[in-house]
Amino acid sequence: MPHVLYVRFHPTPAEDVYQGLLALLGELTPVVEALPPDAALADVRGALRYFGRDAAGLAEIVRVRALARYGVDCTIGVAANPMLARMAAQEAREAQATQVTQATQEAQEVQGAQGADAPGPGGGRSRRPAGSVRTVPGDPDGVAAFLARKPPTALPGVGPATARTLSAYGLDSAARIAAAPLSTLQRILGAATARRVHAWAHGIDPMPVTPNAPARAMGAEHRFRHDELDPVRRRRALLTLADGLGGRLRTSGQVAAAISLTVRYADRSTTTRSRTLTEPTAHTPALTAAAYALHDALGLQRARVRSVALRVEGLMDAELAPHQLTFDPADEKSRRLEAAADRARARFGASAVRPAGFLDVA
Repeated sequence: MPHVLYVRFHPTPAEDVYQGLLALLGELTPVVEALPPDAALADVRGALRYFGRDAAGLAEIVRVRALARYGVDCTIGVAANPMLARMAAQEAREAQATQVTQATQEAQEVQGAQGADAPGPGGGRSRRPAGSVRTVPGDPDGVAAFLARKPPTALPGVGPATARTLSAYGLDSAARIAAAPLSTLQRILGAATARRVHAWAHGIDPMPVTPNAPARAMGAEHRFRHDELDPVRRRRALLTLADGLGGRLRTSGQVAAAISLTVRYADRSTTTRSRTLTEPTAHTPALTAAAYALHDALGLQRARVRSVALRVEGLMDAELAPHQLTFDPADEKSRRLEAAADRARARFGASAVRPAGFLDVA
């Protein structure tokens, strides 16, 4: 029976609002795992009988309360495990975005037919995808039908390189991967990876929802108002994201061991690159330099970029992380300035101190 909710809030809430939304989920179940900055997992198995509703009904309650209290909508995937719930929410979100695009195009066509001065539906205001609830059935046949046409990259941990390898052997969908013998996948991918991918293709995810677990990663995304061709603006967006992530890491007393960059293009395709940092860090200049290096390595010449996202991974307690001592006075000065900026932000707000190249959120 479906009992896991993957909740994606939109637009991305402020930190205080996000904490309130987590508390809202806590009113239904104590088993809530935060996935900052805009998502959470909740296991409502113990709440079904108490509230007299199924998991989809509880998801609707979450949507109504989030809108009423915070003005935040959400897309919710409901399934028997976190992986399927996350995939359901992603599918719903993509369907909503497609509907909004089609509605916007139809409105523009109507406006063009009526004349430039005639307002279209919604008074010419930009539309945002509304939230929704998408449920994956709990029976094996329902799970298989949900996964059947999903590409390999829809499975967690399957990146473009692994997907290309699988597709070269004709395994270009989750259904075909599920139908392939495990021994075949092991020859293609290796034993450990093959077992994981084989389980995912069957809709099996052994990972539980872990309440109050420390975050293993942090992420942030910048969506451009228009498809961006200018590399300078893309670098400014990366600076803005790295500055925000660095501040969040330092506030939580954590450091990151790796960083990844995801670039989404106008055709909705994506490219993701990762890099292990020289040492675990929360120092904004180090994160920014790594983000720039990943971006420059892509060699984007005339690519139309819709959004860029940074994700820091391998988080650990800053007090337990190794740090290479240096006698570089510039590095020491940079860290002192960073600490002073953090104190100013804590006292006067996040906008009190910003990098010169800061790019406002679109």
